[in-house]
Amino acid sequence: MKNKPTPELGRAVMRSLIQERSPLGPLKVMAAHIGRFFQIPLPGFRPYVVFGPEAARKVLVTEKHKLLWRNHDPVTDLLRRGVLVTDGEEHEQLRGLMEPSLHPAVLHGYAKMIVAQTDRVTAAWGNGQIVDLLIEARKIALLIILEALFSVDAWDDLPRIWKPILKAIEYVSPGAWILWRRIPRPGYAKYLKALDDYLYGIIQERRKRKEGKQDLLQHLIDAGLSDDVIRDQMLTMLIAGHDTSTALLAWVFVLLGQHPAVHAQLVSEIDTLDKSPLLDQVIKEALRLYPPIHIGNRIAAEELDFGGGNCIPAGERMFYSIYLTQRDPAIWEAADEFRPERFTRGRKTPPMSYIPFGGGPRACIGAAFGQAEARLVLSRLLQGFTFEPLDMDKIHAHMGATLEPRPAVRMKATRRTLP
Repeated sequence: MKNKPTPELGRAVMRSLIQERSPLGPLKVMAAHIGRFFQIPLPGFRPYVVFGPEAARKVLVTEKHKLLWRNHDPVTDLLRRGVLVTDGEEHEQLRGLMEPSLHPAVLHGYAKMIVAQTDRVTAAWGNGQIVDLLIEARKIALLIILEALFSVDAWDDLPRIWKPILKAIEYVSPGAWILWRRIPRPGYAKYLKALDDYLYGIIQERRKRKEGKQDLLQHLIDAGLSDDVIRDQMLTMLIAGHDTSTALLAWVFVLLGQHPAVHAQLVSEIDTLDKSPLLDQVIKEALRLYPPIHIGNRIAAEELDFGGGNCIPAGERMFYSIYLTQRDPAIWEAADEFRPERFTRGRKTPPMSYIPFGGGPRACIGAAFGQAEARLVLSRLLQGFTFEPLDMDKIHAHMGATLEPRPAVRMKATRRTLP
């Protein structure tokens, strides 16, 4: 591997970690210094990192059979046999059962519900109240995913499941367990059990009714799956489905707060057009700059050759970085800048250079749903409220289960009176 780490690089990595308050800074520094293939030099944790369109195509399409999604990390402990952490025929069977509930053809049936749940959350806002849109977006996303996939009205359940869900997200997020795999992790068991009890209760209630709405839950029951396997798919979709939407919605508001001219133009378009082209561009640019699932974690089942003497041996951990690919200055002009206009019709980038939902046969199962949800929620919020941003300069990217803005997305929300 060429351009190995040097003391100078080590100092640059530490500076970037302090400045950006996130491992994303050091990854960018290493990528700029070494290139699209490098190894993280930490004691006991030396994964290979690859990025760029060629690597993405290899990882997601041409040599996907050489990589395993299942590993020994907390995400596998939590999701057990969930579709996200299974391989081969098991994955294909589960995905085949789940895809019909999220097919683009059925998305229009969710529109009224998505708007209604958005209104439900905002009805509790006082006029001129300062709200944290990271928290409020999570409420909206949770209500939507539970009703869309499991036909559950979770409004009264939010106080009961809120902390268990946050603890589940924290459980699978990067932490000290990466370096010390056997470190005790107290403080999770009762919350994870509470979340399990909630999901098993939903399953049992549906079985008692014998039949129900033809949602994802009913498809899994009709397929003859056990309660345990159904729970695994429900928890997978609950965590992955709502947390990615939460991050996307929150980052859009961060970027609009930091770019008032774009914010004003977007509100004008939403007020006057049936479909705002700028809204789609803003969503795409938010996904480019801050892809919720910013990195893919795999285990090499066979050796992978990335050319130039760069190989990943069988059994080693590999990360493919969506974040670095989508901020690669060799591909993207002004790669770190917010420029929604780069997604105007006719502009092209190399295939596999924009992959916020992954790619290939294991691309995100809820990609179309998530984008449709974001358009509806954002339109409704911007039509109903004027948002005045606060403390935007304090926000940084936090690597949790998804890439989210921390410490908060604070905005003063004032109800609009439309003519």
